[in-house]
Amino acid sequence: MHSKRKLSLLTINKPPLDDGFLLRSDPSDPRLSAEVTGVDHLGVEVTTRVVTEKPLTLYLNRQEIVTMMTIGDHPDLMAVGYLLNQNMLHADDEITAIDYDDDLEVVVVRTERETNYETKLQKKVRTSGCAQGTVFGDVMENFADIELSPDARLKTSWLYTLTHKINTAPSLYLEAGAIHGCVLCQGDVPLVYMEDVGRHNAVDKIAGWMFMNKVKPDDKIFYTTGRLTSEMVIKTVMMGIPILVSRSGFTAWGVELAREAGLTLIGRARGKRFLALAGLDRIEFDGDPEEATNEAPRHRRKGAAGDNS
Repeated sequence: MHSKRKLSLLTINKPPLDDGFLLRSDPSDPRLSAEVTGVDHLGVEVTTRVVTEKPLTLYLNRQEIVTMMTIGDHPDLMAVGYLLNQNMLHADDEITAIDYDDDLEVVVVRTERETNYETKLQKKVRTSGCAQGTVFGDVMENFADIELSPDARLKTSWLYTLTHKINTAPSLYLEAGAIHGCVLCQGDVPLVYMEDVGRHNAVDKIAGWMFMNKVKPDDKIFYTTGRLTSEMVIKTVMMGIPILVSRSGFTAWGVELAREAGLTLIGRARGKRFLALAGLDRIEFDGDPEEATNEAPRHRRKGAAGDNS
């Protein structure tokens, strides 16, 4: 391969960025968005930024697994997270190397364990996740066996603080729009903020970061800007995170799976309001909604005006 990059470990002891995040997508990275010109509704010439989108083919050892459409940052984390969430990489697996070739748009995860998923790859199911998300049949077999921490808590004061911090943080969404964001949080502190054209990609980057840094999920909160679909619930449960929050709405199967798994599921979390449909026993109502900060128009995403997002 050309321009091959070996795995570089990211540690949770790394000093936080200026805005407090341990890691996030960088809106100033010129590779992640591009400037284009056009005209507006009045015929006036305008210049705007749009997010990039390019293919990335993932190999596990010698086997091609999938080609994903992505903005292209943190390919090593996304590759590891994808394999974890598809039950192709196990919690006790030892990764010996990750090779990434930007020219060939290929990432290869190498493990000490021999792997062959030919049969599994024939049974994938496309999900409602944008950019062609997929899950595999045997993922649901493990899903039923996962026990989420009953001791995890979500204070409503944390929820109001997190919503404000995340919505006002530097992001590709504010820079160029047309993108999903996912944030790993602990208490009222957002830790890792990943963005991508497909929300499942952003989830996988965080899953990969947690695996590489041996971060325990029991006391974590997962925040997403996307809908609370079956795929989002499945991936959150697969990561062992007990609380899932979104500014968007729900699907019926997403709610059903959350209740089955004992996942705390909160949607339509915008400003002072939210709606909880599963795992209600983890919620502590300690915050005054009147003290929550309303969203500025600039920070409102698609679907923010109604509840049917």
